[in-house]
Amino acid sequence: MIRIARQSRGLWLFAATATVSLSACNVLGKGGAQEVSGQQQWHAQLQDGSDGKDWPAFGRTYGEQHFSPLDQINSDTVGKLGLAWSVDLPPGNPATGPIEVGGTVYLASGYSVVRAIDVATGKVKWTYDPHAPEVSGIKLRQGWGSRGIAYWNHKVITATQDGRLIAIDEKTGKPVWTAETFGKDDPLFISGPPRVFDGKVIIGNGGSDESPVRGFVTAWDADTGKFLWKFYTVPGNPADGYKSDAMKMAAKTWHGDWWKYGGGGSVWNAITYDKANDQILIGTGNGAPWNHKIRSMGKGDNLFVCSIVALDAKTGKYKWHYQINPGESWDFNAAMDMELADLTIDGKPRQVVMTAPKNGFFYVIDRKDGKLISAEPFVDVTWASKIDLKTGRPVEAPNVRYEDGPVTFRPTPLGAHSWMPMAYSPETKLVYIPAIDLQVTYDDTGITRDTFKWAGGMGLSTGVGYSISDGGTKTTGWLIAWDPVAQKARWKVPMDVHLSGGVMATGGDLVFQGQPSGDFSAYDAVSGKRLWNFDAKAGVVAPPITYSVGGKQYVTVVAGIGTSAGLFGPMFAKYGIDYRTQARRVLTFALGGDKTLPPRTPYKPVAFDDPDYREDAKLAQKGETIFNTRCAVCHGTGAIAGGTAPDLRTSPIPPSPDAFASVVHDGALVSNGMPKFGELPQQDLDALRQYIRSRADLLRKGVNAHSAGSEMKPGG
Repeated sequence: MIRIARQSRGLWLFAATATVSLSACNVLGKGGAQEVSGQQQWHAQLQDGSDGKDWPAFGRTYGEQHFSPLDQINSDTVGKLGLAWSVDLPPGNPATGPIEVGGTVYLASGYSVVRAIDVATGKVKWTYDPHAPEVSGIKLRQGWGSRGIAYWNHKVITATQDGRLIAIDEKTGKPVWTAETFGKDDPLFISGPPRVFDGKVIIGNGGSDESPVRGFVTAWDADTGKFLWKFYTVPGNPADGYKSDAMKMAAKTWHGDWWKYGGGGSVWNAITYDKANDQILIGTGNGAPWNHKIRSMGKGDNLFVCSIVALDAKTGKYKWHYQINPGESWDFNAAMDMELADLTIDGKPRQVVMTAPKNGFFYVIDRKDGKLISAEPFVDVTWASKIDLKTGRPVEAPNVRYEDGPVTFRPTPLGAHSWMPMAYSPETKLVYIPAIDLQVTYDDTGITRDTFKWAGGMGLSTGVGYSISDGGTKTTGWLIAWDPVAQKARWKVPMDVHLSGGVMATGGDLVFQGQPSGDFSAYDAVSGKRLWNFDAKAGVVAPPITYSVGGKQYVTVVAGIGTSAGLFGPMFAKYGIDYRTQARRVLTFALGGDKTLPPRTPYKPVAFDDPDYREDAKLAQKGETIFNTRCAVCHGTGAIAGGTAPDLRTSPIPPSPDAFASVVHDGALVSNGMPKFGELPQQDLDALRQYIRSRADLLRKGVNAHSAGSEMKPGG
């Protein structure tokens, strides 16, 4: 028969296809790819060329493209897209990537509380709670729960804040196996999604910003939970010897007693399986501490921090690496998502890995050998003039390492691109990046190797002071369609704030993305024109997914603000995002959907009554330092919350010294995700309480949130 496809990019497409039974062909996906029937359907969906019926992994497939070939929802039909069903979620992190297999959506919200939802009915089938806060101890002080989950052989696999890897039976919601990925007392936590590949599951961890951490990944048997292999990303103490050539090589790039500082290089987010070369690509984080002068005497490249490292998928042995920022000193980690593609460059086919890391350059790298092909800035970059293609190294601006005093440049340690994933469409050959465009000032005055001390208890310890601002620019965020071959933008859509949601591209020539404002939008993948918008009644930063069930294409996204977005309270203040009252929902859309959401209740912060408050600037200043080290990452810059945790200026707890001590010192709210800080002496509790009360006093006086603490100024 002759099938007339919809109009695409101005051309009518005609495809001659053999007459086949609809039960054996997926008519929703371009190309008419054969479905694999029975129990192996889930496995076929992990392949990069699969038909898109399911979304079984964080990036859908091994190659992490965040792309689906489904095209029932397209630029012609998207106007008919509507809400099919929604499921309300309890308080806790909703910024997480769901998956879907066989007509069931799975997600882990809060602290890895996993839910299974039937797509046909929108009903919750089961819930599994690993009770991570209660067993996390000090690990609860960083991170917010998991950003995503995985699927393998009828098991949903989640990772918890306290370091457990748990496989859950897809039907019963009961654990099949549990593995401890690091020690109970290790100052580590997990927030990134586990990835599955070839019968294995791999997971990293975080902690390089707070503790003397030595980064690593571990691989486990996905069916049994048996430990398989471990790869360290930085060398340890030379006195202990090195068992691998990779660590021997890396140690030559470090100086001083670096092992006492841990080194860093945590693999907290980006992991991609390159099936064509049977290798795992890991994206490593910043050095520990950030300041290169402290951790390595200002010398050496410090392998393998801020690098892409290729490992043999079977053994975990080192194959090659490319270092994004040699000897980095700015938290310019390489842990943003890495997407695989086959591109034609200079007339030749190349297997590449693409990434848009924090430092603002878009990299195209040969994934067979790790050689740099090209790198160009995708936002305003002033810390380096270019990436030298011969050496692969950045050409750094003067004083960029703050060796001669304070320095200001773009982008910032928040990154030109954060963890919210970009997407690559093999059809348009474009990458869609949720970009950030801010500036930072670094200053390590008074901070040296002799004076630096870890804050302890997983408190933020960067080794340098910094402040982040918009630098006077009107636009601080973009959705950018980037041509990875030409290395230039094809279109850019400005955003209201710097932080926007994860991206998904589809075979329907659409790009989906959410915003903190509550907009969930679909854009034309070729022109960037917004074609559809839905008011989610809550901020949306999680990445969406799409899949087909019963011949119908669905789109699912989780609404609500969580993870590091909460740090940006001053910038989000105009949206009225409140931890206690904001909606958290699983939203699922389909053509013809007609469900509605209840109205969003307007929120304006009102300070708590505090008749006994008296100003004490010196005590409040001491409390501000403690707050920035211990509290701001969840409760927001300047105690102006962004939705990840309650706005303490409105809480009834700070006015009462006993109630405050019960929560902060004694851990009365640990089960709710509020860590216990039992080591804080009374004078620190008094200072911290004074600072919060002072911020509430400003709110009572009507001081505008945008002018009161709108710059992020964590301590060093």
